[in-house]
This record gives sequence, C-alpha cells and structure tokens, in this order.
Amino acid sequence: MNNQKEYILQGLACASCAGKIETSVKKIHGVKEASLDFVSCNLKLELKSPDLQENIEQEIKRIVNNLEPHVQVVDRGANDNKAQVNEKNSINKGRLIKLGGGMLLYLVALLDLFNPSVNLGLFVASYFLIGGEIVLQAVKNIGRGQVFDENFLMTLATIGAFAIQEYPEAVGVMLFYQIGELLQDRAVDNSRNSIQKLLNIKPDVAWVKREGDFAKVTPEEVEVGDIIMVKPGERVPLDGEVIQGSSFLDTSALTGESVPRRATVGDNICSGYINTSSVLYLNVTNNFSNSSISKILRLMEEASRKKAPTEKFITKFARYYTPAVVLIALGVALLPPVLLQESFAKWIYRSLIFLVVSCPCALVISIPLSYFGGIGKAAKQGILVKGGSYLETLNSVKTIVFDKTGTLTKGAFQVISVTPEPDITEEQLLEYAALVESYSNHPIAQAILRSCNKQLDSTQIDNLEELPGLGVKGTWQGKQILAGNMKLLEMSGINGKEPQLVGTAVHVALDNKYLGHIVIADSLKEDSVSAVAKLKELGHKIIILSGDKQQAAEEIGSKLQVDQVYAELLPQDKVTMVERLIQSQDKGKLIFVGDGINDAPALARADIGISMGGVGSDAAVEASDIVLMNDEPSKLVELFNTAGMTRKIVWQNIYFSLGVKAAVMLLGAGGMATMWEAVFADVGVALLAVLNSMRIIKSKSGD
Repeated sequence: MNNQKEYILQGLACASCAGKIETSVKKIHGVKEASLDFVSCNLKLELKSPDLQENIEQEIKRIVNNLEPHVQVVDRGANDNKAQVNEKNSINKGRLIKLGGGMLLYLVALLDLFNPSVNLGLFVASYFLIGGEIVLQAVKNIGRGQVFDENFLMTLATIGAFAIQEYPEAVGVMLFYQIGELLQDRAVDNSRNSIQKLLNIKPDVAWVKREGDFAKVTPEEVEVGDIIMVKPGERVPLDGEVIQGSSFLDTSALTGESVPRRATVGDNICSGYINTSSVLYLNVTNNFSNSSISKILRLMEEASRKKAPTEKFITKFARYYTPAVVLIALGVALLPPVLLQESFAKWIYRSLIFLVVSCPCALVISIPLSYFGGIGKAAKQGILVKGGSYLETLNSVKTIVFDKTGTLTKGAFQVISVTPEPDITEEQLLEYAALVESYSNHPIAQAILRSCNKQLDSTQIDNLEELPGLGVKGTWQGKQILAGNMKLLEMSGINGKEPQLVGTAVHVALDNKYLGHIVIADSLKEDSVSAVAKLKELGHKIIILSGDKQQAAEEIGSKLQVDQVYAELLPQDKVTMVERLIQSQDKGKLIFVGDGINDAPALARADIGISMGGVGSDAAVEASDIVLMNDEPSKLVELFNTAGMTRKIVWQNIYFSLGVKAAVMLLGAGGMATMWEAVFADVGVALLAVLNSMRIIKSKSGD
C-alpha cells in the first residue's frame, strides 16, 4: 500500500504560518515525515501506515483551520488541479468591503467633525472593521500558546497606541498594514503564477488509436505500443517513435533551445515537445509515469523540498529574531523611564515601533521565492536543478571535471581505420567485432555495426558479457571473441599493437589470438570550445577524465585548452580521481559533468553531479544533481549566471530587509521615526523583497 500522501493548501499566503503548519503536522501521530513547500503550497507526507490516513487528514485540517482559517486543504490525489494552488481565497470580497468601510469611518474621524467621544467611537469602529480579524486571530493564537506571530504583534502595537491616545496612528497603522498585506499576497500569487507558467508543460490529452479511429483520452490511459496522433499546435503527450509524418518540433520547454527540431519517420521524440507544423503518428515507447515529461515534473517538485543552506538559516533565524526584538521593545518601554525618569508614554510609543518591525516576513517569504524562481529560470533554459541547495553551491565551485565522450564530444563515432593482422581481412575483423558488439548501445559499438556491411546472426553469440571501461567478450561457435581496449587484452595475456592514428582503438582477439584493431574517432560538440573558454573566464579550473587512450584524450584536451587531462580510467578510477581532486582543493567545490552509466558513481561522489539529459543514461540522470536537457556544455555558462543572479537577489533581500528594519528601530528608539515608518519596514519591505525576487523569473536568458 502507498504510504505517500500529498495535499494542496489553497490560499496559503503566509510563509510564517506555512512553517508552523509543517512543524505541527510533523508531530501528528502516524506521520513519519512531512514537508510543506510554501511556493507550490504542496504538503507532502510519508505515513507510518496508510490505515491512519483519514485521522491524519482530519488533524491536518484542524491545524490549518486554527492557523489560517481561510486556507482549504485539498487531497491532491483526489483533485490534481494545480491551477487551484493559486486560488486567491485570502483576497475575498467580504474582506475588501470591511476594509473599505473602515477606511471611510477613519477618514470621517480624521476630519474631527464631532466631539472627542464621538470621534473616539469612530476610530474604534474603524479599527475593528479594518483589523478585527487580526485581533480575533491573535486572541485565538494566545489561547493555543502561539504568541510571537504578526497578528499578536500588530494587535499589541496598535492597542498600545490607543492606550497612549495615539488614535489616528493606531488605526492608520492597522489600515496600511492590511493594505500592505493585500498587495503582498497579490505579489506572492503573481510570483507563484510566473513560476508555474515556466513549469506548465504537462500534456492534457492524447489522441490514441482505438478500433481504427482516434479517441481523446488522458495521457495516463495510453499504454506502451499504442499508436497516438499529435496534431499541429499540440504538446506531445508521451515518448514515442515517429511511424508516419514529418514535422518541426518546439523543444524549448525541455531543452531551452529556440530553434525548431525536425522530426521524421524513425526519430524518437520526447513528451513535452510541441508539434508546430504537420500531423505526426507515434508508436508509444514509455507509459506516462515513465515518460520524459513525468520525470522532469517529478524532479521539479522534489527540487522545492531541497532547501539551500541560506534558506534553512533564515528559517532558524526567524524563530529567534521576533522574540529577541520583542524583548528589546520591552526594555525600551521600561528601562529609560525608570533610569532616566522620563515619560512612560514616550518610551512605550517608541517600543511599539519595535513590535511593528519585528516580523521577519520579508525574509521568510522572499528567500524561498528567490531560490524557486532560480530553479524555474533554469528550467526555462533547459536545465533541471534538483534543489536550491545545488543552486547555492554552484557559486562556490572552483573546479569543473568533464567526462570526454558524449559530454564534450558528440559521441557520434565513425570508423576511420581498420588494421587487421596479415592472415585476416578487414571485413573479417569488422565482422568479429560486430558480432560481440551487436547487443550494445554504446556509441563505439554502433559505429562498428554501421561499418560492417555483412548481415550478422547475433544469435550465434553466447555468454556475452560487457566489461565496463574495458570492452566486451562473448563465445562464437565455441571460440571466445574479445573486443575492447589494450587493458582487456593484457588481462587475458594477449599482446596487441598500438595504432598510429589518434582515436579510440578497439582491439579484437579470437581464442587468445590477436586479430587487429579498429580505430574510431569522435568529434567535438559545436559549443565545447567556447563553453570551456567562458568557464575559464569565470575563474574555473577545467579537467578531463576519460576512459579513452591518453593520446586521444590529450588531443581533445589540447583543442579545448583545458588545465589537465587524465585518461585510460575505469569507472572506479574516475571516482578515485574525483575524491583526490576534492581533497587537494584548499577551498571551493567540484563539479563532475558526465553522460554514461559508467559516470554515475563519479556523478554521485562529486560536490555537484551534472548529467547530459538527452543522451545521458537513466542511471546518470538519477545520480546527478543537475540535468542539462539538450546536452550542450554551453548551458553550464547559463547555469552559473542563473546561480549568480539568484545569490545576488537573495542577499539583496537579506541586506535590504534587515538594514531597513535595523535603521527604523534605531531611529524609533531615538524618537526620529514613527509607526508609519515601522509599517513600511514591515509590509513595505516584504512587498519590495517579493517583487525583487520576481526579477530572476522575468529576466531574459543571459541576463
């Protein structure tokens, strides 16, 4: 049975409340783990037993209702409609009517048309129309032992202003606080919508062939082997092979590539692409849960739960910041009047300023939005970042280690030389190699198969074994065939001959007799040279680790002008080398960039593993922390730019928020700031911080 459960909290606009909800849900009996992502409003649970689900759901609703009564808890499995995430329940008509009525009474009271008692009544009436919900929520929270929240602080500050007869300021502060909250909620909603639009790549329908005609169904209903039709303008719903038609595809949602890609019969295309010109018919190769688009959406959802160190620090900081400021406010209210024999009213007013600015909402809201905005921006560029922590770590990277084949080179090998021994022909040498390579999907094996013109009966091969980093071996008509590098021959005690040409050499032996070698050459990707040059300009050290021959690897390294090249490495050797490079660094982090299943261990061991999503193996994509969907090394430059901009915005928000709050508190303590400035330092700063966080989402590629 499934122990995972997800809920959408519709209308959740308070980041501080989101943290409290997560903490409370974790304490529910039967909940093993809980994670609430404020950006997506997604509450994900791991239950100890699915039998407890109903009781747990009721308890969650009770917790949410106590903290945020207007928020609705929706079972995502029962109603998987992401558009509901951003439903603006917090900005309802009733709330606006009360706010408008309160504003009207407040303006009448400010005109001072009546006697003091009537004016006071108008101020009190306007206060409760504008801030009654806040006062009521503060009282409820105090009853539950939840004291230091924004409702309590605003209530205490404004009632304190009433106590010292600052009636206009008491109501005005509550009024502008409420207006600021409305604007802040709207800004948060817009930010969430912007992020969701970047990730809104899930196909809605599929046209599947049923009894000779095409029926409209959901992608989840289609099975492997079904025939589907994709009309112009529609998003490809599932991975498949084109069996009829030819068209151009918009791949930008997955790869960030703006140039349309042509697809014709025999081509494999991914779900999530948009068909732009002609009807295509596909043979489905993956069901929806295993399709490219589903994997990407799962990665993006998991990304928001891997919080960056700065984000975690701000969460902890917020727990202590508010109580600390309240204690300082208490000291400001009591100590100067006692020690300096001054008016209590004056110092109580100044202490109220501390209460208004003590809520850390600007940081608690804007920091997660900044990181998820960075993740969304990277996704738009065709880069999947699996968490904000990796986005932050990128700013500390000093060394970038590349695999060679399929990462810096195209991996599109071609046979450039066939050198048999005197007693064998070129055709025979190619045939022996092709027989044992016939079941392999490795680019080298495919190059050999393309060069062998003879029709082969691969069923004659027995005991076929692929040896990672070495080659393959198998039995043919009772004789053992070896095809691989020189290390493979040496392990079997066979003497081979080194080729004269630079390239990857595949040596072939039959029953321990050396037959000759085949040289296969690869070529650099179009953007590899420029990518490495730009990465070096950014101050990174570039290293190549390759399983290829030293001469072939060094030739590629020379063309790219990298700092170091290590060749003839087995998968375990790459891991050892990555560990050695990490230990040798005085400071800074190390990235490993690879594509094949052989690279998975090194990807997992590096500080950050980056895989090529297009040609990369599933193992490499799973082991990596970041995926480049279009396999272009130049995407790394865009990735570093996005990471740098995200860090810049995060620290701008931190410095700005804390700086303004500290300045207003100091000015308030000195009698040079009023509660009006305090309101700006609270909701005004939060609003500006949220708007600043949105800059990364709105920025153009390359900014």
